[in-house]
Amino acid sequence: MLDTRKKKILESLIKEYTKTAEPVGSLYLLKKYDFGISGATMRNELSLLEKQGYLYHPYTSSGRVPTDKGYRYFVESLMKKRNLSKNEQSLIQQELLKLRVKNTRLARTTAKLLAAFSKNLAISGLIEEEEYFQSGIRDFLSQPEFTKVDEVCKAVEMLDYLDENVDKLLSSLQSGETRTLIGRENPLAKTEGCSLVVSKIRFPQGHSGLLAIMGPKRMNYDKNISLIDYVSKILET
Repeated sequence: MLDTRKKKILESLIKEYTKTAEPVGSLYLLKKYDFGISGATMRNELSLLEKQGYLYHPYTSSGRVPTDKGYRYFVESLMKKRNLSKNEQSLIQQELLKLRVKNTRLARTTAKLLAAFSKNLAISGLIEEEEYFQSGIRDFLSQPEFTKVDEVCKAVEMLDYLDENVDKLLSSLQSGETRTLIGRENPLAKTEGCSLVVSKIRFPQGHSGLLAIMGPKRMNYDKNISLIDYVSKILET
């Protein structure tokens, strides 16, 4: 269990790393946030968070980066629920309601919408037909995490075997459940650097569907969870 100060430091560090994709140092945090502590105290707190497994220290940098455990704690204990703006809700609703009776096209359109609003890779499809559509690969691969060729190759391989990988994922999901799978928990990616927000939905006609957003571990979890939940709600009614 983390005390209040450590929670605030971890939350602040994750927010900054989400924006920059650069390791976050103690001096930067002290300048930007009003913690009311000395530099020595901040360095000690970051060291303790690292020892407890919430952060790690890249050897090429003086700053720190969240671990899978750090992100998991953030999602479950620190992250505040975010609602989509009225404009975002209206745009999504209008597009989906136009096409909801055309299930195949609806799946393709849903993937495009989720990708456009999340700026991550989106996957949507009908489970019975085992046909899944993805959108947003350009935004996905443009992230700093995928500057290395081997990381790009792993991501592309994942897309080549999307159907098989989705089948593995579905076996662990319940209808109406939205799950966040971080780093190594994510069965779709061959790399540890990605997270997945996924939901198994049921259409009024009885068909089952899948909605998912995949991005780097520093993705905006609050927004992506809200997107999946909101789109699921529309499609299930």
